[in-house]
Amino acid sequence: MASLLSTLLVSAGALDAYSQSLDVVQNNVSNANTPGYAAQTQSLEALSFDANTGSYGGVRAGQVVSSRNEYAEQAVRQQTTLLGTATQNVSSLTSLQTVFAISGNSGISYALNNLLSSFAAWAQSPSDTTTQQSVLNNASDLAEAFQQAASSLGTVRQNTESQIGDTVGQINQLASQLSQYNQQILNGDKNDSGLDAQIHSTLDQLSQYVNFTASRQTDGSYTVLINGQAPLVVGNQQYQISDQMAQPTNPPPTNSSAPPLAEIQSSDGTNITAQITEGQLGSLLNIRNTVLPTYIGDAYQAGSLNTMAQQFADTVNQALTSGEISSGPPAVNGIPLFTYDTTNNANVAASLAVNPDITAGQLAAISTTGAAPASNGVPLALAQLATPQSAADEIDGESYTQYYGDMATEVGTQLQAATNEQQVQQSAVAQAQNLLQQYSGVNLDEEAVTMVQFQRAYEANSQMVNVLDELTADTINMLSSATA
Repeated sequence: MASLLSTLLVSAGALDAYSQSLDVVQNNVSNANTPGYAAQTQSLEALSFDANTGSYGGVRAGQVVSSRNEYAEQAVRQQTTLLGTATQNVSSLTSLQTVFAISGNSGISYALNNLLSSFAAWAQSPSDTTTQQSVLNNASDLAEAFQQAASSLGTVRQNTESQIGDTVGQINQLASQLSQYNQQILNGDKNDSGLDAQIHSTLDQLSQYVNFTASRQTDGSYTVLINGQAPLVVGNQQYQISDQMAQPTNPPPTNSSAPPLAEIQSSDGTNITAQITEGQLGSLLNIRNTVLPTYIGDAYQAGSLNTMAQQFADTVNQALTSGEISSGPPAVNGIPLFTYDTTNNANVAASLAVNPDITAGQLAAISTTGAAPASNGVPLALAQLATPQSAADEIDGESYTQYYGDMATEVGTQLQAATNEQQVQQSAVAQAQNLLQQYSGVNLDEEAVTMVQFQRAYEANSQMVNVLDELTADTINMLSSATA
């Protein structure tokens, strides 16, 4: 009788173990498409058999084992971070490229060519009021083109700064979610597969925004550090980051009136901008603090657009003021054509304008620098700016047209490189995700096989329990009859 009851208990224990295994299979199938979910396996433990001690063997359900591979998870996050960098670079550089048009009937290149052409026409008829007025009109168009380019770059700058703020907000929001998940773990949900899936899905989302490391602690919680250094989440504590615009102080700025740079601070106020090198935020910081200043200037540079505007204006003004409007007597000296903000070299392009005090008849055409005065010497010299004959008429060893073309080419080159990198990273992310799926994903075919195996084992044990139940009942009946 004792053997029958023991066997019945062993079979019942096996039924419970198989039932739990089937529950795990069902949970896997239900969450096959859940972001961040890793397939679970119900482990089974053999019980010892020793009749002398009353141990009759059998099987029981052990721990549920996750198939999650943290190395594969980390690989996906790393590639996702690089993809976030490339994708944001493509978006930002596309906006920047539209500012530097080198074809069509607008923009600096078009206006500059028109002005240089009008200088050549003025040289043919230095006293003609129509050609003189054409010079003024085209000069005004060029000044407006510089202003428009500066305004467009300012819009790109403002949009980038706004995106930086939005991205910081997204990072803080995801960090808050992670700290809440950690709190649930500390409250006892350490082995909750659903919570584990939520954590890894959130980490995947975070990886597109910023470079970080995530490590699982012995208590089951996750510690998240930006660039492996600045804390973002530790246990149930979130450490918010913030953004601000600030003028650098070391070394002392040479152009304090230039636009300030973007700065990211940790929760204790430490400047961690240099630690954020990848992801969407890393890209935005690079665009704002490195790429844009090469055009619009910063605390230490004027920016190529301002440099071009200032040097061209100075060259034209010097030629005109060194010439004469009339040889007299008395001689009437020339006056400058362009004006700009001389107090802020990062504001030259935005402030470039035609001198409001100049009229068409006040354009100085007479050159006095040669052996003899030339009635068209000044416009001839200005027309040669299209194909410079001396270093004085060049900017960084190039013509003004070539210099502007280099600016446009540089943006295009960077955009093409970013586009290529985006395509590479899309493939890298896909490969990393496929590898992760092989390690940790739910294979429905395997789950179907496992389900059939445990279902048949469950059915066999059920039959065994039925047989044991009948045998037990027959034994009881026999004992009852014997004692009657």
